Amino acid sequence: MVAGHPGPATAELPAAIRDAIVAHARAGEPLEACGVIIGDRPAAEGGVALRFEPARNAAQSRYLYEIDANDLLRLTIETDDADEVFWAIVHSHTHTPAVPSATDRRLAFYPDALYLLVSLAPEEANALTGAESVRAWRVLNDEIHEVALTIT
Repeated sequence: MVAGHPGPATAELPAAIRDAIVAHARAGEPLEACGVIIGDRPAAEGGVALRFEPARNAAQSRYLYEIDANDLLRLTIETDDADEVFWAIVHSHTHTPAVPSATDRRLAFYPDALYLLVSLAPEEANALTGAESVRAWRVLNDEIHEVALTIT
């Protein structure tokens, strides 16, 4: 762990989950898309990302996401019943980098989860592959700490 970093410093994300997140984000354009990655334990405790669960964006906005209350309740009950956790909260940025905005930081209500962002901005894509920028963060006390993602 990097000094001052709450951990984890790195996390693995299966390519199938990354692809599902990007597809959901593309399908939601021009609005921000959102969802949750379910894991067996929090990423900071060495948890493994198991699957992506898309959700509706109740804000219906290009600049803001709000996981639909019914989707959030359903996912909370399902993960609790299965002894699983919210490994990451996911949303897209349609025209800006995959970095939490001030609003994103203020609305980060799950301190044990990662915050995974995908940027659909063409200038943010990988120059060699054209793949969308997908980055992960821990957001604690309005501070962001990047978590290096390895796509497996």
